[in-house]
Amino acid sequence: MTVWACGDYEAVARRIAGIAEHVVDAVGERYPLKGAAVVDLACGTGTAARAAATRGAHVIGVDLTPELVAIGAKQACDDGLDVAWAVADATETGLESGSIDAVVSSVGIIFVEPAAQVAELARLLKPGGLLGLSAWVRVEHNPLIDPMERVLGPAPGSAFAPDEWGETATALARLWSAFTDIRITTASHRWEFASVAEAIGFIAEKSPMHVSAVNRAGDERETLIDAFETAFAGHVGADGRVAFDAPYRVITAQRRPA
Repeated sequence: MTVWACGDYEAVARRIAGIAEHVVDAVGERYPLKGAAVVDLACGTGTAARAAATRGAHVIGVDLTPELVAIGAKQACDDGLDVAWAVADATETGLESGSIDAVVSSVGIIFVEPAAQVAELARLLKPGGLLGLSAWVRVEHNPLIDPMERVLGPAPGSAFAPDEWGETATALARLWSAFTDIRITTASHRWEFASVAEAIGFIAEKSPMHVSAVNRAGDERETLIDAFETAFAGHVGADGRVAFDAPYRVITAQRRPA
């Protein structure tokens, strides 16, 4: 079982569905999606895949975690959307080279080793095809991240950080060899919880990366939970709700001619 099968990934996907729509719209502004072959890489439960399908694209959702693919497939079926699904590594999809018009990924491939990921993006896309992805932007204070780093330190075994894609210079350096006309826009996502208790429930029971961290904490579990409570308490309004903004970037880029 992968980390992403912990907790309830769909609870996260529902909260950030607007980011997936933003990515798909950004690609659609540059490449006609109706009838296009589109892959949603590291698709999770397929929010971006379904968004592209509603715009008339022929979509394949690809993710390494079969539990999430199964949820996405059921939701697409329930919505009457014709989406194909594959359980595969985002860097080794097994799809035909040069067969894809557009690749989308909403805070998905940012968790994948970047050099191998860019190579697979370049292999999949037709010359002139479009890439669209979203990435979180690192900020000085982030109540969803700071407690984990303070109590547990950096994630084990990782040579890169997902929010590196949110750095303009890094994104350009990674993409430039295979992509041109790289465009980066910044937006903001509003996290909201009815109370500190609900926010703690989200990190302890719902969000896979947080559930994994809580499980990994062992004897420091209560210290980590207390750190989250303190972080969330700093964002409580007069009505008791927890709310804070998280910036993200949407990156689109055109595949260079072969």
